[in-house]
Amino acid sequence: MADQSNTEALPVATFGSGCFWCTEAVFQNVDGVEKVESGYAGGTVKNPTYKEICSGLTGHAEVIQVTFDPKKVTYDELLEIFWKTHDPTTLNRQGNDEGTQYRSVIFYHDQAQFSAADSSKRKLAEAQVFDKPIVTEISPFSVFYKAEDYHQNYFNLHGNAPYCTFIVQPKLEKFKKIFKDKLKKNK
Repeated sequence: MADQSNTEALPVATFGSGCFWCTEAVFQNVDGVEKVESGYAGGTVKNPTYKEICSGLTGHAEVIQVTFDPKKVTYDELLEIFWKTHDPTTLNRQGNDEGTQYRSVIFYHDQAQFSAADSSKRKLAEAQVFDKPIVTEISPFSVFYKAEDYHQNYFNLHGNAPYCTFIVQPKLEKFKKIFKDKLKKNK
């Protein structure tokens, strides 16, 4: 991973696709992704805690903030990974994780990201890639609140925990099969 000083000038993408432990584990393996942080976005409470998020009353989604090198991985490629590594047709739910904090959402940071996200969503809908309508929100980014330290790098630190074994690991294996060409060389 690059240090903070090298990542400040790089673009950022913010995605919510269910539990951030799963999403973080996937994007950490993408070549060109320099940093992934788990956190919260899209709500009304300042500096929310995980407990507050879980109440479903803050309006936040569990998200990851991805700092990436566009010379190695484009925003469009990140979108492709986003769409293929969760179910964007389930409202406020991914698997057994249920609530507005688990909604499918893309927070765009500029007009180019909005256009790319909107275009990719429309193309998938027109091609009827999914059996049901896509419910993914595309919303303007406002603020990211980094989650508590114990949520960061969760799968790498707790890979043997039951949730990781039964939920994160299968998702990660599926990702690695589909996106072999996008994996970091050391992964």
